[in-house]
Formats: sequence, C-alpha cells, structure tokens
Amino acid sequence: MLLRMLLFSLVIFFFSTSALASEQADLVVVIKSKRILLLMNEGKILKVYKVALGKNPVGHKIEQGDGKTPEGIYYIVGRNANSNFYKSLKISYPNEKDYEKALKLGVNPGGGIMIHGLSKKVEYLGKYHIIEDWTEGCIAVTNEEIDEIWSMVPDGTPIYIQP
Repeated sequence: MLLRMLLFSLVIFFFSTSALASEQADLVVVIKSKRILLLMNEGKILKVYKVALGKNPVGHKIEQGDGKTPEGIYYIVGRNANSNFYKSLKISYPNEKDYEKALKLGVNPGGGIMIHGLSKKVEYLGKYHIIEDWTEGCIAVTNEEIDEIWSMVPDGTPIYIQP
C-alpha cells in the first residue's frame, strides 16, 4: 500500500512538473522598480524571477553606455546559446521611437539588450547576483532561471518593461 502511494505521488509529480515545463509564455513583463520578471500566459502568471538590471536603472535607456534598462514594449527577437553570459534572449531595443529620440539628441541609442544568465566569472554568485544592479542595461537572472525562460519564451514574444 505504501509503495503504491509513493508510486502514485511520483507519477503525479512527474506529470505536473512536465505540464509546467511545457507551458509557453505569451508575454514577458519586467517591473524595474520591483526588480522582477514575470512570464505570463493568457493573463495568468506562470513564473516570477528576481532580476538585476542596468547599473543606472532609473529611467528609460537613451544612449549607449548610460547603464539604463529600456522601458516600453519590445519583442524577443533571437537567442544565443553561446552567450558570454551563459545564454541570452535578445530584446528588440532600440525600436523606431528609440532611434528617433537618439537622433534628435545626437547620440547612439546602443543595442544588444538581452535577458541573460551569468558569466563564468560570476556564476558562483547564483541568486545573490541581484544584490546590486550590475548590467550595461540588460536583465540578468541565474543560469538555471535562463534555462527555464529559454524553454518557455518563444521568439516573437512581447516583453513589456515597466518603470
């Protein structure tokens, strides 16, 4: 009887874990002020992650080197399995509006904004990497978390980055 219950529990655990892993996000939301990233599907929160942002996180990214994480609606437009930061998902920054603003100001808007894991130099920090914001404008999570995000967020998924 005990063996049956244990077997039943393992089967339930396996199928519930598999179902979660197979769910796909249809929206990524980043709330910069709370330092969180949410994976959503049809308005339901699938997962929540704590993140580190650009080292100068308040306000919208305007130019390369300002250390800000952009704000607005963008898209996941690619992925790099061999990133310097373990794995990365490319965000469609800068968009047309960002280019126009940078052009008016006479600055380079920059680019290469990603959701990424940790480099080999700092992967030992794990979840403690979020103690302070440290990226050049990217959104950083642990390597285990980027593996989950990688599998749940297809290219083309919108990402809404809020202040």
